[in-house]
Formats: sequence, C-alpha cells, structure tokens
Amino acid sequence: MAFIDSLQSIIPIALFYSAPLIFTALGGVVSERSGVVNIGLEGLMVMGAFVGIVFNLTFADVFGAATPWISIIAAAVVGGIFALLHAVASITFRADQVVSGVAINFLAVGLGVFLTKQWYGKGQTDMVQQPFYSKSVPILSEIPVIGEMFFARAYYTSYLAIFLAFVGWFVLYKTTFGLRLRSVGEHPMAADTNGINVYKMRYIAVILSGALGGLGGAVFALTIALNFSGSTIVGQGFMALAAVIFGKWHPLGALGAALFFGFAQSLSVSGLPILDNVPDVYLTIAPYLLTILALAGFIGRAEAPKASGDPYIKGSR
Repeated sequence: MAFIDSLQSIIPIALFYSAPLIFTALGGVVSERSGVVNIGLEGLMVMGAFVGIVFNLTFADVFGAATPWISIIAAAVVGGIFALLHAVASITFRADQVVSGVAINFLAVGLGVFLTKQWYGKGQTDMVQQPFYSKSVPILSEIPVIGEMFFARAYYTSYLAIFLAFVGWFVLYKTTFGLRLRSVGEHPMAADTNGINVYKMRYIAVILSGALGGLGGAVFALTIALNFSGSTIVGQGFMALAAVIFGKWHPLGALGAALFFGFAQSLSVSGLPILDNVPDVYLTIAPYLLTILALAGFIGRAEAPKASGDPYIKGSR
C-alpha cells in the first residue's frame, strides 16, 4: 500500500511538471523534422511565459475564469510570431541555425525583462489572480487506485499536452502534410523536385514550433511560477530540446522523454518519505543531471533527420 500511496502522491505532480515540456518538445520535433534546428526553444518558452502572465494580469477582470485559457492562446500566437525571426534568419538568409537559436534565447530574456521593468517598474510582475487550478475529473477520479493517480488533483493542461502529442504523431505520420514536412527534413531536393515548396514547409514548421514553445512557457508560468521574471524559465527549454533528441525526433518519443524529465523535476517537491534524507540540492539538480546523462547516453545512437541544420538552396546539388 505504501508503494501505491507513493505513486498516488508523485504521478499528479509529475504530470503537472511534464506538460510544459511536452508542448515545447513537440514544437522542437516539428521544427527539426522539417530540417530546421531550433535551439531557441528556451527563448520561445520565455516569451510565452511573459505574454501569458502579462495578458493574464491585464485581462483577468475582463475574461474571469477563462483568462488562463485565453492567455495561453495569446502566448502561442506571440510565440509563433517571435519564431518568425528564427525562420527568416535560418531559412531565407541561411544563417547558422544554432547561432540564430542562441540569439532568440538571449533576445527573449532581454526583451521580457526590459518590458517588465518598463511596465511594472520592477524586475518581476505581480502574481496572477487567475492561474490554472488542479481539478478532479468527474467519474474518472472515482476509479479505485488509478483515479487518484491520474484524474484527481490534475491539471487539464496536462491532458491537453498528452492529447496534442498523439495529434502530432497522427499529423506527422498519417497525413500528406506530415509526409511533406518530413520529406523536406530528409531530402529537400527530392521534395522540391516533386513539387513541394521547401521554404513554405519549413516556415510553417518553425512557426508551429514557436506557437508550441510559447504555449509551453505560458503553461509553466500559469501553473508553476504564477509570475514572470528573468528566472521564470531556467533550463526547461533545454530540457525540452533534450526530450526531442531523447525521444528520437518522434512525437510519442518526445512525450515519453518529457514525462521522464517531468518526473525528475517533481522529486524535489513530491515529499516522498524515501527521499526525506536526501539533501534538497541533489533533488534540485536531479532533472538537469538526468538530462545530461540522457543526452550522453543517447545522442550518439539517435539519428536526426538527414537534412537537419542544412539550409536549402534551390537549384544547388
């Protein structure tokens, strides 16, 4: 029974921490499947967190209980627009995609902190009054054992993230759009020869990546941080990038990896009796350490899309 109690304690927290990573990792999968490396996932999450919090603070009185949902939609839209910078640099101007991604990371943090200082007169925003709250799913939460683990004290954003992972799998592997997107990431010249607009597909993928990264950042801010500052997003975007690689550029693989990293993050707040004697510092660094170990163990064996990171020049061989 103690084991079951431990699972019932830690699984809801793991799902809670996993949701932002799942959204962002899906964005990374879409972008890199099209052949564009997106190391700027951290910056896209920062921008999503900033927009989600600012929108929530500004319109909480207007939209009431619907505010957090509208906030994450606004964050997704702004995240998609922000990702256009990476798309223009890496697709149109053929800039180094890693350098462009790093620039996105720095720009997002600088812009977010600067605007926060200008609008709120301090280094962080106020706490939001309309965050996401955990809820029990009617009927399902009453199922013995499983109900308490998965459907009691859960956030609907966690279910949305898992649902989107399956949608991502279906779109990438069961639709014509997904086939075209994967083809421009594997062999863009062959795709171009068959009439597929490589630039258009890559632009769509990077914008989708930005929208999902913004969604992930906003969900993190509105469920965990509840305000915005320069330290709201600290490494979660890189964990999502690691989940993309750990999951072998597959939506369901990224889902599994994000759940694993979410579980690692939840250890420090789970309150499990077995961890009582473990110093907090070890539990805090556990997710980052596991991320490094996962990358060190799998990056050599995981096979990226063949054209990932290569700018496409029409007509070149």
